[in-house]
Amino acid sequence: MNIRDDNVLRELNLFPLWVRRGTPVADAPEASAPVAETQAACRLGGGEADTQQPAMGIVEPVLSPVEGLNPSRVDTLNWEELKQTVHDCTACKLRAGCTQTVFGVGDENADWLFVGEGPGADEDAQGEPFVGQAGKLLDNMLAAIKLKRGNNVYIANIVKCRPPSNRNPEPDEIATCMPYLQQQIALIKPKLIVALGKVAATSLLGREATLGSLRGTVHDLKGTPLIVTYHPAYLLRSPAEKAKAWQDLCFAVQRMTE
Repeated sequence: MNIRDDNVLRELNLFPLWVRRGTPVADAPEASAPVAETQAACRLGGGEADTQQPAMGIVEPVLSPVEGLNPSRVDTLNWEELKQTVHDCTACKLRAGCTQTVFGVGDENADWLFVGEGPGADEDAQGEPFVGQAGKLLDNMLAAIKLKRGNNVYIANIVKCRPPSNRNPEPDEIATCMPYLQQQIALIKPKLIVALGKVAATSLLGREATLGSLRGTVHDLKGTPLIVTYHPAYLLRSPAEKAKAWQDLCFAVQRMTE
């Protein structure tokens, strides 16, 4: 059975698709389908994923010490305490300019953790990450590999408050907020982290690098595998790169089966 949903792949610019005459159209994918089936779909996908496979090397990050909040306190918090601490946080200048903090959303025991850069205007208004147009694209990207928001998936950001005019968060803001994300990772214990965009990737890995040099490699984040792909907001501006994002998603599925 063809497990790919045509609408999802069309949204990811992975067309044209050729269907044998008389073959029934497949239903939308179920989030609970086995990873093995998704891996088969990746082998059949479009774009660069058909012909170009990323390298499988492991790269050890050069982690820099996190400054700002006291990690010795944050890393003792449970979920409810962490949520309340984030809600009440005024540790950096971002809090004064946003409507509310955006903690994260999803399965708190998820195997998959997707990390973006920071909340935008829609996220700031609704208090949930990735709910605007970029969020719709992320949902389609998840569906393409048979995942679903909230079902074995957790979504968070590097910073919990919206930067003014959606600018990149500054180093001191990242350093102040990073202990919160680190504790989320510690509580979730994901099997794989997918960093969405350069800011998320370099912040998590603690080193500066180009997105191109970080893609296609399994990075080790203190024992948790981390894979890098494009931020959905960038893909909306540069739809030609969606095929490369599909390649990264297939690579993530492949890593999850190992």
